Amino acid sequence: MVMAIEIERKFLVKGDFKAEVICSRHIVQGYISSQPERTVRIRISDRDGFITIKGISDTAGLCRAEFEYPIPVVDAEELIRLCEPGIIDKVRYEVPVEGHLWEVDVFHGVNEGLVTAEIELASADEQVQLPGWLGQEVTGDRKYYNSMLSKRPYNQWSESEKQTN
Repeated sequence: MVMAIEIERKFLVKGDFKAEVICSRHIVQGYISSQPERTVRIRISDRDGFITIKGISDTAGLCRAEFEYPIPVVDAEELIRLCEPGIIDKVRYEVPVEGHLWEVDVFHGVNEGLVTAEIELASADEQVQLPGWLGQEVTGDRKYYNSMLSKRPYNQWSESEKQTN
């Protein structure tokens, strides 16, 4: 088994990115554990199942250990039923920009109205071209973590909390 270090930045989306989309997939995911020190996520992405274990983020919220494994979708469907309350429902769009692949998540259900974009980096100091459709950077802001959105969804946020969107 090889541990990967996930290095990623996250932004809110303020503009139209859809003309640049190369593919999309529907994602449903839940959390067996959503503790900050460790998250255990079950995900169904279209017809593929995954289990992901993530460690605690560094102080900047930029890096953390990640282990992800494919599992049979029937197992993922059963494991979703064991998850903590608060299932995430979203469509993920892939958008290439200047040699990088951005993943734009358009949330549905109780997180309707929230749109975020993430980019995985090779190193914490890697420089990237930021597309014009990005808004405020929210890297390290825990309320935008999917595990937190499952506990306190976007539709429960005050209007002032949403103003950064």
